[in-house]
Amino acid sequence: MENILIVDDEKNYPTIIGEILQEEGYTSLTASSGMEALDILNNDLIDLVLTDVKMPGMSGIQLLEKIKEINPDIPVIIMTAYGSVEKAVDAMHKGAYTFILKPFENQALIAHIAKAISVYRIVQENNILRDAIQSRYKFDNIIGKSKPMQEIYELIKKVAPSNASVLIEGESGTGKELVAKSIHYNSLRRNKPLIAVNCSAFAETLLESELFGHEKGAFTGASALKKGRFEMSDKGSLFLDEVGELPISLQVKLLRVIQERTIERVGGTISIPVDFRLIAATNKNLENEVKEGRFREDLYYRLNVVKAVIPPLRDRSEDIPLLIRHFIDKYTKGNLSSGNVSEIHPEAVKILCDYQWKGNVRELENIIERCVILCNSDIITPSDFPLQVRQNMSITIELEGIPESAGLSETLAAVEKRMIQRAMKLSGDVQTKAAQLLGIGKSGLNQKLKKFNLDK
Repeated sequence: MENILIVDDEKNYPTIIGEILQEEGYTSLTASSGMEALDILNNDLIDLVLTDVKMPGMSGIQLLEKIKEINPDIPVIIMTAYGSVEKAVDAMHKGAYTFILKPFENQALIAHIAKAISVYRIVQENNILRDAIQSRYKFDNIIGKSKPMQEIYELIKKVAPSNASVLIEGESGTGKELVAKSIHYNSLRRNKPLIAVNCSAFAETLLESELFGHEKGAFTGASALKKGRFEMSDKGSLFLDEVGELPISLQVKLLRVIQERTIERVGGTISIPVDFRLIAATNKNLENEVKEGRFREDLYYRLNVVKAVIPPLRDRSEDIPLLIRHFIDKYTKGNLSSGNVSEIHPEAVKILCDYQWKGNVRELENIIERCVILCNSDIITPSDFPLQVRQNMSITIELEGIPESAGLSETLAAVEKRMIQRAMKLSGDVQTKAAQLLGIGKSGLNQKLKKFNLDK
């Protein structure tokens, strides 16, 4: 039930309005002065303020200004007589939702209140969503205790409050976009948009329109004016992903935008000022691209004010257990819940730490999500891994712990027994899973268990 504060120095009006609001399901509180209203606002949850313009001590407009200092989002409706319409219009310029003339129709008042509260609810939901997004990209949500990741953390922390351009380099799947979002949502521009564009996802002609926008009739199919990503990111940040894929012709135009901070839409002649923070990312070594003549040197130095190089996952294996835990929680809790997994076998963790991770963090996340969905128990074992991981694991099993002095027959028997023992251990003594790990049928495994007296 919404709480509405009625502020009026006339005794009858608050009472009458309160009765009207009560019939519509609202709760009303009343104040006879601006100071009394402010005291209520500081102690109660108020969803809308309905105030008269003319009041002794503090006018309705002065009260409006104070309310906006307390909560800029709360809607304020001004009540005024015909002679004070000019003041009401002034109140609108200062943030009032609307004004209503006394005497007013009850239904007109209710309609204004209902619409104002509806807008307020949407604003509140957007604020909650924005806060959730910002919380997601806090510095401490960048997972990693390794030295390279701690260095990245400190770099982001220092550069985020500035307006400096940032170039993020790293292999595909290392988390370049996460770093870009962390920079934006910890900057002074965090309440403005972060606009992203993948430079490799569009043909050259389409990419120019995506970046710069176009005027109506600029080319066949341009049936309406379209703002580009530069305009959309005004007062916010622009994230150019895979910037190394930009054609030379667009590199020239990007350089001009960075220098002049103005753009012209495709088919247009008017210079439009733009104010954005530029963050770029690439999986290429742009220094080498410059040497090979595929990337402009002057643009490279414009982008490379601050460089963040994200290490591949194989170079920071100590972060893998943390990431595993994070992804298990991600896919077993909240809206993304898709399984009952709660733990992962220590041997499975070791195998993942030894894996080469050509797809980096993205590949690890995909594997954990797959395991959570397909795992038949509450613990992930190596048998739940996809084939490419199990193949890597098998090499480790075959070579581990074999004495150099052992004869061939002894070695083969020892290897076979050790592989079976370890497969049973890794599978939690589930023969079907152990057989999968070994690449043999269940009946074949039973025979070998009997052969080595492991079936007891």
